[in-house]
Parts: sequence; structure tokens; C-alpha cells
Amino acid sequence: MHLTQHTDYALRVLIYLAVNGERLVTIAEVSERFGISRSHLMKIANHLVRDGFVEGLRGKGGGLRLARAPAAVNVGEVVRSMERGMALVECFGTDSQCLLTPDCRLKGVLGKALEAFLHVLDGVSLAELLDSPQGQVVHILRRSA
Repeated sequence: MHLTQHTDYALRVLIYLAVNGERLVTIAEVSERFGISRSHLMKIANHLVRDGFVEGLRGKGGGLRLARAPAAVNVGEVVRSMERGMALVECFGTDSQCLLTPDCRLKGVLGKALEAFLHVLDGVSLAELLDSPQGQVVHILRRSA
């Protein structure tokens, strides 16, 4: 399974927002912190807002913040939202041209593997991604005052 850069960046944005609590965070700030282009982050932020993970406030003094508590943001839900398709191979789609499709067992095996992958992600909240023995994620991302 390979997650797109779009999903990777979305997860980073959510982690950053979670670390910064209720404080509004700008696209420019996230862009600078992670070295990601602003235009790419804008697309990701819009997707996260549209799907209810993030609240976006426009205008002067605006920014982004989580729309839910970190414990209520499920990583599996985020991945499903951000990934356009979860088809691991052609035969997962409706227009499969593979000659093996009628009798192939690989599709079933890969389907189970994908289910297992998503099951693991479904068991993790955004809050759990912030936990570490030394609190390093929070320390690394917390904006110095």
C-alpha cells in the first residue's frame, strides 16, 4: 500500500493543528514549518475543511484549526477521505481488463490485506499520534513564543 503525498501532507497538517490546540494556524506557517508549497497546502486544507476535519476562518486574523478534538479524528477516516482510490491493482476497479479476473485469487488476498491495513489505521486517533514517551512530536512542532 502506498499513500499519496497528498495524504501524507494532510496527516502532517492535522498533527500540526493538534499540537497547536485552539490557536489559528496559517497556511504560510505550515508551509514554512514543513517546507511544502503554499498552493499545494491550500488544496489539502480545502479538502480537510470540506470533509469536516478542519475549520477554516477567512480574512485578516483567520487561519486553520481542528474542527474536532484530536481524539475524535480517526486516522483511517482521514486516509479514506484523502485517497482518491484504494484500488491496489487494476482488478479492484470496475473496468478490469485482466484475463485472470474470473478465477484469480490474488484479488481476494490483496483485498484482505487492504482491509487489515485500514483496520489498523481505524484503531488510531490523531491524539495517539501526538503521544510519545518524551513528547518529542509536541516539542518539535510547538511554536516557540
